[in-house]
Amino acid sequence: MEYVIGVDLGTSAVKIILVNQRGELCGEVSKPFSIIQPHSGYSEQDPAEWAVKTKEAIKELVMHFPGEASQIKGISFSGQMHGLVLLNGNGEVLRNAILWNDTRTTEQCRLINEKVGKERLLDIAKNPALEGFTLPKLLWVKEHEKKLFEKAAVFLLPKDYVRYTMTGRLHSEYSDAAGTLLLDVKHQTWSGEICSKLGIPESLCPDLIEPGACVGGVSPEFAAETGLAPEVKVFAGGADNACGAVGAGILREGMALCSIGTSGVVLTYESNRDQAFDGNIHFLNHAAPNAFYSMGVTLSAGRSFSWFKDVFAGQTSFDELISDIDHSRPGARGLLFTPYLSGERTPHADADIRASFIGIDSAHTRADFVRAVIEGITFSLHESIEQFRAAGKDISRVISIGGGAKSDQWLQIQADIFNADIIRLTSEQGPAYGAAMIAAVGCGWFPSLEACADRFVLIKETFSPRREYSRQYKALFHIYRDVYRHTKALNERLASFRE
Repeated sequence: MEYVIGVDLGTSAVKIILVNQRGELCGEVSKPFSIIQPHSGYSEQDPAEWAVKTKEAIKELVMHFPGEASQIKGISFSGQMHGLVLLNGNGEVLRNAILWNDTRTTEQCRLINEKVGKERLLDIAKNPALEGFTLPKLLWVKEHEKKLFEKAAVFLLPKDYVRYTMTGRLHSEYSDAAGTLLLDVKHQTWSGEICSKLGIPESLCPDLIEPGACVGGVSPEFAAETGLAPEVKVFAGGADNACGAVGAGILREGMALCSIGTSGVVLTYESNRDQAFDGNIHFLNHAAPNAFYSMGVTLSAGRSFSWFKDVFAGQTSFDELISDIDHSRPGARGLLFTPYLSGERTPHADADIRASFIGIDSAHTRADFVRAVIEGITFSLHESIEQFRAAGKDISRVISIGGGAKSDQWLQIQADIFNADIIRLTSEQGPAYGAAMIAAVGCGWFPSLEACADRFVLIKETFSPRREYSRQYKALFHIYRDVYRHTKALNERLASFRE
């Protein structure tokens, strides 16, 4: 039996899984990360921690593997998108990585719109200038850390840096590069026009390769330290959302995915490279060859739930907290939550908006608050569903992965709010599984990702919408959407008090 490793470099942790040729999970190790937040709106991590924790996790996985290391044939990667890692000419990290959920770059987004033009940016990069993307972070460093910027030789995205520490090879691949605002998404090349208009040296952009490309093997040092065979093949991998789509089998038209991790995503497969949503929905290169996906994002999805648990529920487990919602009812007895802890992405590209509880009553219990948080996260994701439907897409079946897929109650709430069948998979390992599938195809187990998905991605059960609850949620959703409009100006006035 042969095996492959999938590495998912998330925001809160790195997750490493071992998968055999039948698609069975044979091992899993996770190591947590710390987040550095020196100011309100800042979010950074130390890339060295990513590298160390990934190495430790792989070593632990191999140590507990009962077979021979030579049976592990391939390794591939998934990673958090948009993060900026800057290296000097010696390949050394120049500063902490600036993460996807960092919102300091509003002025740089305005500069991009001024120099490139909103419409031209959409023509090339297929996405609007938002604080989360990589290009505004580059411009921020260029403006505020000039000497450091002058030392920069290349930028990398998070998982590409970790792969570099394992192989010594510098690359980016199309699915992650599409989240930088520097890629010509349609033509799959770095945009010389965008670089020129903003004074970004094209030499800072790493060489581009396909997500399924083999970059060689791990270094002898890495093999010795982890126990991997030096002959193991290393594949480029993809952005976390692209790999999540691969792992859920979103590889054909008509398929949709809901992924609830730290952030939340609703995405659909796209084969038409000319598809356009006028910037309201992101359009990015898939990890599958010659394919794309469109995506709506909730910045604080699972993070909203973990924040509520940490602040208000102490040592209560996630399972116990979610079970509380059975003691409430749809609508949480008139309590609404908007999950804007770090601003919002879809459909409100707003770095200043912040979360709200609306309708608090002295009769509300913890169960009502828990239900309101879960419903609020799901309402935010539903805003993306409605954007797709408005563009003519049929969203009647949605595969759900991530933290929200681990709870029967939350899956049923998704079905009721989305008014769609929600599908739970037999083996759901999220982006790490998609990374393993890329390695499986690269090792020659299957001729394509579609063939791999036919074998690996199996449906366990389906949650169907309940008509009466969907009717109630439809009415409540109209109220939810009004909260943003009514709190926007208040949050702008409160911004100066957050420091």
